[in-house]
Amino acid sequence: MRYTLPAIALSAVALTAAAAIGAPQMGKPSADLKAAVAATTRTPANVARDKYRNPAQTLAFFGVKPSHTVVELWPGGGWYTEILAPYVKKGGGTLYAAAPWPNGVKGTQTLQAKDAATYGAIKLAAFPAADDQPTVPAGSADAVLTFRNIHNWKMGTTDRSAEAFKQIFAMLKPGGTLGIVEHRLPESADAAREKTSGYVKVSTVRKLAEEAGFKYVGASEVNANPKDTADWPQGVWTLAPNYRLKDVDRAKYEAIGESDRMTLKFRKPNPSVRGG
Repeated sequence: MRYTLPAIALSAVALTAAAAIGAPQMGKPSADLKAAVAATTRTPANVARDKYRNPAQTLAFFGVKPSHTVVELWPGGGWYTEILAPYVKKGGGTLYAAAPWPNGVKGTQTLQAKDAATYGAIKLAAFPAADDQPTVPAGSADAVLTFRNIHNWKMGTTDRSAEAFKQIFAMLKPGGTLGIVEHRLPESADAAREKTSGYVKVSTVRKLAEEAGFKYVGASEVNANPKDTADWPQGVWTLAPNYRLKDVDRAKYEAIGESDRMTLKFRKPNPSVRGG
């Protein structure tokens, strides 16, 4: 006996399939990406944080390829640089470290001095950049990545986040990717906390990106942490790896782990491609 689905059910199946086609795919980390994460040149203390930061899955979601020109914004001491540098080196790509000039790139320069074979090819640039500072050439990047930095652009006496997104947009090729990982503030929270807590709302990040001209591609929950309520006495820095309260309630905060994080992907529209 043959059974047929009602028209409503068929429509539901079709809609579900269409949604799946349009949704960003997580993708599996390539062998080259796995090898970069497993590189023996990485600092052991950084490797220990992989369980919170999920670098292979995160970079696979962003679609970063070893042949790409990649810009890492505000790399600090180089947690992600230790992965990205050998990854793009093997694939013939280019890695930029872009940060406030000149002090913001000192962490990258330290890596270069320590291991020129692995990090020597990294190009240095200012971000946000002034007219007299070295910049990432406009329209040159396949991917721009920022990990836990947007709150820094919003905090302080001057909110520099809109200008930051404008400069990011200029760096990227048409069709290029902006990948963001950021500490996530609940949408129900007071927006004023974005200036003090280190957490930012997803809606705020989307607004900044879309006003700069980006198209939202999608989100991953790979870096989510439901244990983080985002309401700690010293903001996000209460948690690992900072532990600003030092030994006060240390076991409690160790059990929580690192912050709950959004992982968002945006695209710079490409007018030459149908649908951008």
